[in-house]
Amino acid sequence: MNLALSVSWNALRHPSVEDALFEIKGLGFKDIELSFNLTEELLRDIESHMREMQIRVVSLHNYCPIPEGFKREEALPDCCSLSSLDEGERERALYYTKRTIDTANRLKARAVVLHCGKVEIPDGTKELIELYRRGFKDTPSFRDLKTSMVAQRQGSIKPFLDQTVRSLEELNKHAKARGVFLGIETRFYYREIPLLDEIGFLLDRFKDSYIYYWHDTGHAEVMQRLGFFRHQDYLDLYGDRMIGIHLHDILKCQDHMAPSQGDFDFTWLRPYVKKETIKVIEAHHPATAADIKKGKEYLEKLFYGS
Repeated sequence: MNLALSVSWNALRHPSVEDALFEIKGLGFKDIELSFNLTEELLRDIESHMREMQIRVVSLHNYCPIPEGFKREEALPDCCSLSSLDEGERERALYYTKRTIDTANRLKARAVVLHCGKVEIPDGTKELIELYRRGFKDTPSFRDLKTSMVAQRQGSIKPFLDQTVRSLEELNKHAKARGVFLGIETRFYYREIPLLDEIGFLLDRFKDSYIYYWHDTGHAEVMQRLGFFRHQDYLDLYGDRMIGIHLHDILKCQDHMAPSQGDFDFTWLRPYVKKETIKVIEAHHPATAADIKKGKEYLEKLFYGS
């Protein structure tokens, strides 16, 4: 499968879909992932240009299109939580996720990338990252904050994880009926669901279903650099159930850089990334077109030897 590019890189920078797709096509991409900042109108425009520009949508990132009532800049994947204890919010999350699955089916995309909710507790991930950035990882302040985060999450997780399971039960049925796979994505913030062991719990709970694992290089690397989990463990444990992967580089704990622009070693990923794995470069602004092109060429050489 070809390398794809997430339109999260340029969708907010262009006044028209045609301009955004033209820029992506000009960098040599034939496949794209539709991101979570697209309106229904923009989706219709993309659909109208796909055939003439010979571009294929391989995956969508929930929610796509964005939920009503949110501006594009605000419509993050957790604006409605699949793990919420508020049934009204959880029902909205289900509704908009099903709409994303329906969109994927209409566009003949193979998979939808899911955030599976969060534990409703204060999150110290950004504070930990700031301490890491300042060189304070091996200090009592860092260790105390991390210990507190772990304890608070462990004491609060059960009802939220139960809600995630309820949501996935319903979404799995919807996805199966439409022939669209769901990818549970590695999370960035420690309070989010699922953490490393919870991925296994969910995959085992939905064994032989339409629910698979979606790996994110930047997120898993942040978890390693902050001392929570080893990056390689995600792939050793769940690589055989991985439907897709987000590929982006990282410098310290700043992720979503174009591949080859940070300090992450992509070479060790090669045995885990199969021919059929959906491979998406998920670089964000301020990555330039030159950065994206260089990253594409680097990964093509790595994965395809070209």
